Amino acid sequence: MKPMDHLEHLDRHLVDELAQVARETVRDELREQTRKQRRKAALYAASGALALYAGAALALAVGLALALGLPDWAAALITAAVLAVSAFVLRSMARPSRPGAGHTADGVPGHEGAGQAAAAAGGLPYPPVPPAPPAAGATDAVPPPPAQAPDAPRREG
Repeated sequence: MKPMDHLEHLDRHLVDELAQVARETVRDELREQTRKQRRKAALYAASGALALYAGAALALAVGLALALGLPDWAAALITAAVLAVSAFVLRSMARPSRPGAGHTADGVPGHEGAGQAAAAAGGLPYPPVPPAPPAAGATDAVPPPPAQAPDAPRREG
């Protein structure tokens, strides 16, 4: 028996013990973090529920105020229309703008630089529009075709 055989057993035992301590430490740290996140999520959920009830109370107050001068059904209809328009506006503000969905003001007189503003905002502007159509007899508008296609192999000989 070698003199170091009993130390090899101790090394394995020490490595296993260190691994166990590391696992427990990481597990405890993750538990603590998830406990904090659970609490924060519960507070956000409660806040959202209370905001929903506050919005409903505000809508009820607007409807009752309108009902003082209008029939009840008209006040409810106006309140519903105001809420629907508000929801549509908020949804439109939340959606990212899509290039090509609307028209830019590049071709409209008095809106020079709108293409640069759209490009700066992340949209893709339309190509610039010439101020006037080309003349009927202009031959320089279209370049003449090349004698040979640029990607075709050339034969010399």
